[in-house]
Amino acid sequence: MIAIVSSLFVQFNILLILAAGSSQMVGEETPQFSFGAIADCQYCDCDGTRRQYRLSPDKLMDCVEDLNTKELTHVVHLGDFIDKDWESFDVVLPIMDGLKAPVRHVLGNHDFSVSDDLKDRVPNRLGLEKRYYDFAVGKWRFLILDTNDVSLYAYPKGSKRAMKSQAIYESLGGKLPKYNGGIGEAQLKWIERKLKAAERKGETVILHSHHPVYPFTSHAAWNAKEVVDLIEEFDCVAAYINGHNHAGAYGLKKGVHYLTLKGMVDTEETSYSVISVYPDLLQVKGTGRQDDYVLEIKSQ
Repeated sequence: MIAIVSSLFVQFNILLILAAGSSQMVGEETPQFSFGAIADCQYCDCDGTRRQYRLSPDKLMDCVEDLNTKELTHVVHLGDFIDKDWESFDVVLPIMDGLKAPVRHVLGNHDFSVSDDLKDRVPNRLGLEKRYYDFAVGKWRFLILDTNDVSLYAYPKGSKRAMKSQAIYESLGGKLPKYNGGIGEAQLKWIERKLKAAERKGETVILHSHHPVYPFTSHAAWNAKEVVDLIEEFDCVAAYINGHNHAGAYGLKKGVHYLTLKGMVDTEETSYSVISVYPDLLQVKGTGRQDDYVLEIKSQ
């Protein structure tokens, strides 16, 4: 079963389910390129109930083996590569290094669940030179955002960034979920510059982050509405794809698809996807718990 999501006919949480014949129709065309997407591997050597933390390495190994059979431009992990403990990186990073395609990491809140003296080293441990960045595949531009930019967990206690984040949190009422974070002013200006440049170049944009920004739920980034308002100023954005809400979610707003992928760590079943890019749509082919989607791209 595959969910066809059209910008003309979709209401939130209502998906049109098409028969297998439509899936085959998409499959007969050759995509411009495909990439892998994983959310919330979230490994630690610890007990869980629904979340099966200790099964994540085996799931990840099977995922890497499967993705290596496909032609992919890259594989993105959408944050929370670990659940906690610095040593957890030593278990899952070598597995991810087995991918043939380049790996693009997104920072998640649990990636900072390490001792204060190690928090500043987390991006580098994941191979990142910058906490947010972009890259292009042909005429497609990918923006990798950091929704932990303003947060109560990503910086050592007493540091300037921690104190500034605390002040912002209190200015927002002091009641937002502390496991979420937000995008700071400098990063918002960077996003605006990148989207302006993409429109000038005729590029189509996909944004990735850990926290969702739409629908506006308890999982959303602190300043999600501000981010969505910025995105809606540009016609070049096709989709915003993220993790964090392990149950998954979908929303369509003003022609932009907001897709939350399901978490790999949950249950004994895995979850990941291959996303194929066509001129007029994105085809999400899920494995395990992850649903399939066909997301129609608005014309620019």
